[in-house]
Amino acid sequence: MKIIARMQSDFPSKFGIPRQSTRVMQLKSRIVFEPEFRNPDALRGIGQFNYLWIIWEFSEAKRENWSATVRPPRLGGNERVGVFASRSPFRPNPIGLSSVRLDKMEQDPVLGPVLYVSGADLMDGTPIYDIKPYVKTDIHADAAAGYSDENLGHRLEVCFPAELLSKVPEEKREGLVEVLAEDPVPAYRSDPERIYGMSFGKQNIRFRISGGVLTVCSVDP
Repeated sequence: MKIIARMQSDFPSKFGIPRQSTRVMQLKSRIVFEPEFRNPDALRGIGQFNYLWIIWEFSEAKRENWSATVRPPRLGGNERVGVFASRSPFRPNPIGLSSVRLDKMEQDPVLGPVLYVSGADLMDGTPIYDIKPYVKTDIHADAAAGYSDENLGHRLEVCFPAELLSKVPEEKREGLVEVLAEDPVPAYRSDPERIYGMSFGKQNIRFRISGGVLTVCSVDP
């Protein structure tokens, strides 16, 4: 398969990326096509759709071997389920599937057609193999969500001091706060004294979590 495009997002590393797409719609990203695929005709009609499917590669989760079972973080990291009953990145083939909202398409004089999207859960530079329209029949109202339903409503209260939030570009603040509220730390880590660091855009966000409250400690370049 050929890489057709790459994602440009505010996540230079895996830590902190939302666990599912469309969970944080305030996150803004863009899809930049590889030179071979910068043909506007390949995107003719895409503006008729407001959501897309993105098929991509877990480029930072490649392994020579695979395991039949995995430990989903939201189950505490101890309970095992089958790899094909999970969305773990550690799979026989490291392929991911995400839905994103298409905000607009612009023609860049150097990069060709660029797609601006919301709600992506992809690391910066992620290889993309295909893009398909998301249509109404993709929705199944009676879908059973299994164990993923157990933590669907899990959120943290975010304490982000104003003097620290002011260091974040204004257009990125809402998305960052939502990412933090989604709890970027695996469920099996519960040390209230530990300070975590998360890269977001060109900044390092340091925080601690205690009693359901995430408190930002520093924002540094």
